[in-house]
Amino acid sequence: MLVTLAGLGCGTAATVTAEAREAMLQADCLIGAERLLASLPETCTKRRLPATRPQEIFDLLGKVGSQRPCVVYSGDTGFYSGTRGLLPLLEASGMAYRVLPGISSVQMLAARLGRPWQDWALYSAHGTDCDPVTAVSQGRPAFFLTGGSLGPDGLCRRLADAGLGELPVTVGENLSYGQERISRGTAAELAKQSFAPLSVLLAEPAPEPFPKRTSGIADACFQRGTVPMTKQEVRAAALGKLAVRPTDIVWDVGAGTGSVSVELALAADRGRAYAVECQEEALELIRTNRERFGAWNLTPVPGRAPEALEALPAPDAVFIGGTKGGMEPIVDIALKKNPNARICISAIALETLTAAVTALTARGLEAEVTQISVSRTRAAGALHLLMANNPVFLITGRRTEGTET
Repeated sequence: MLVTLAGLGCGTAATVTAEAREAMLQADCLIGAERLLASLPETCTKRRLPATRPQEIFDLLGKVGSQRPCVVYSGDTGFYSGTRGLLPLLEASGMAYRVLPGISSVQMLAARLGRPWQDWALYSAHGTDCDPVTAVSQGRPAFFLTGGSLGPDGLCRRLADAGLGELPVTVGENLSYGQERISRGTAAELAKQSFAPLSVLLAEPAPEPFPKRTSGIADACFQRGTVPMTKQEVRAAALGKLAVRPTDIVWDVGAGTGSVSVELALAADRGRAYAVECQEEALELIRTNRERFGAWNLTPVPGRAPEALEALPAPDAVFIGGTKGGMEPIVDIALKKNPNARICISAIALETLTAAVTALTARGLEAEVTQISVSRTRAAGALHLLMANNPVFLITGRRTEGTET
């Protein structure tokens, strides 16, 4: 037996390669999605067996007694195709097979737009959740297969909600069919429209107004207003203590101007950052600084902690810069969502220091206290004097060995 896995292109007969068409004509059994089988011409074998799941298809191959079965897939066999699940089963069983590629929707859209696609980042939002904000923040155009509950309009709404409403996007509907349509506009504009189920989305890369760099952005770069801001040296130390990874989910509780939030978001550039703040002036500064630094994966969260934390995803790292007297419940909810979350608390008052140490140790965490004293020069005539800032305590909490859950 020789099993052929064939991609049928974008759906119409015109996008089926001659090689795939010949394989179907020579096959003594066709297996695939019912929709695909119904669209095939009558000249192909009449023995057609509907199946879509890899194990289901594999089981059929073992039962039908076919010598030349052909398994058909939409699009290209190497682009978010069901072949990914079937090939390991064929390999493990020792069945002989061959794979025939098809014309994918990404190729079709690129051709319609007259653009090369080798520099596009490719994603699937077809029947699965997808984070378009992270996708467009990687410096490359982002192409999305869509379908199920998340269509082009839903992806555009997520972009607009993140502050990327002006991002240029293109939607290709029913590519290769008579009802084909190409729509161009901004994310905010296309979020208000509806599109056919067979649609793809191309979003241009999000602007990067501030070059990516290591932590410790100069204070003067941030929009400040009258809201207190965590200073550059403390921010750099806090990110070091939290050991933020690119895919982390991070919280900044009592975010103020959002200076720590922005740095957390830039460090977790393939994750998400949440800036929790109850003052409207501060929230507006957070939004301004998000745009200023291109920290599009940063979500301002209005409200007071701990109540505002309930709906947030489990954090990998938490920075607590202000608690309004609610430190213990904030620590509780962070550890409830992730018992191994890395926590860093900032304090300038001795009472806050004591409360932070107590809160962490009472919950089985080892508390480490670091004092940061920073002095900066100020010109005094021909001289330069060192002017001291208030000392800041960073209290970090981690699980001691043997206590991880």
